[in-house]
Amino acid sequence: MPAEMIEFPVNGHNARGYLATPASGSGPGVIVLQEWWGLVPQIKAVCDRLAEQGFTALAPDLYHGEMAEHTEMDKAGELMTNLPPDRAAKDMLGAIDVLLAHDACSSATVGVTGFCMGGLLTLRLCALGGSKISVAAPFYGAPLGDDSIDWSGVEAKIEGHFAESDDFFPPEACEALAQQLRDAGKDCVFHVYPGTGHGFTNEENPMGAWNEEATEVAWGRTLTLLGAID
Repeated sequence: MPAEMIEFPVNGHNARGYLATPASGSGPGVIVLQEWWGLVPQIKAVCDRLAEQGFTALAPDLYHGEMAEHTEMDKAGELMTNLPPDRAAKDMLGAIDVLLAHDACSSATVGVTGFCMGGLLTLRLCALGGSKISVAAPFYGAPLGDDSIDWSGVEAKIEGHFAESDDFFPPEACEALAQQLRDAGKDCVFHVYPGTGHGFTNEENPMGAWNEEATEVAWGRTLTLLGAID
């Protein structure tokens, strides 16, 4: 299964990302957005798993080469806090454009998925990407309390996956956001997984919350959703 780091131009600079393609040579495009650790091997492995399922997956390197180990939570928090929002938006939108133009992408739109910080960015990207994004699956991350986001441009069907016990993104607050999106006429449902904590689908278990059973259910739902990419 071919996979490689690629570079692509974004507003006068070069961005990078990890691209995994299916054995067939092409498939529907999926953008994968990193956790606060950075573009670490575990996120690349998510792209690889998507490629095994027939998708062409691209994870942009939003930290531009920097990353934190799982023992460096302070560094991860610093990297996330210092990520320039405008640069991140441009890199994500640029990743969509390069993926849609790539020979290995067979779809006219992309799906987006992301984890923790990447889940939050998945929802922000839906607001920015409009009709270029047909489906989105954020995992335990959402832009809570951010009234600056204009949700009117969202066209994606959104299916989110959240932990029952999560101090970072409490399920009640996440569901309030889902209801806000539904009230605005958006197709949005958030699943909450009983007995889970933040980071429950990360098999490297950095937060001590890895839950294989919940991950299997959430991953199955996500693959079904991504199957609707057009």
